[in-house]
Amino acid sequence: MDTLSYRTVSANPSTIKKEWVLIDAEGEVVGRLASIAAQILRGKYKTNYTPHMDCGDNVVIINAEKIRFTGKKMTDKQYVRHTGYPGGQRFSTPKEVLQRKPIFVLEHAIRGMLPKTKLGDKLYRNLYVYAGPDHKQQAQQPKLINIKEIK
Repeated sequence: MDTLSYRTVSANPSTIKKEWVLIDAEGEVVGRLASIAAQILRGKYKTNYTPHMDCGDNVVIINAEKIRFTGKKMTDKQYVRHTGYPGGQRFSTPKEVLQRKPIFVLEHAIRGMLPKTKLGDKLYRNLYVYAGPDHKQQAQQPKLINIKEIK
């Protein structure tokens, strides 16, 4: 047989179909929720996944303030930032961060699981995280998914 009976399908802007997905983060573990959200943003579950294209869906996450950590991570884990001045290194725990900026913890975890390139920046713009149960994307009619069913 001289010819191939199959072809590799590569997505292009005309074949990509982006959808809107809604995830309720209440009671979910941060890392597990973040890895699923990153896969959906990236589009890795689609049959026409192409690594260099934005073929993932738009993700809306609600109730980000009600996430949880396993073990003692809520008090032992540390987020490090720097003010830019000498001796300006600052540390904070997830418990402190959730009080000040409830969506930061989830956004930070998801951002760390995306590529560190221009494509990663573009994918990150498809993420919308809200602290409470209300969101601004009702017009897009996002489809509610249960992340416990996704493995």
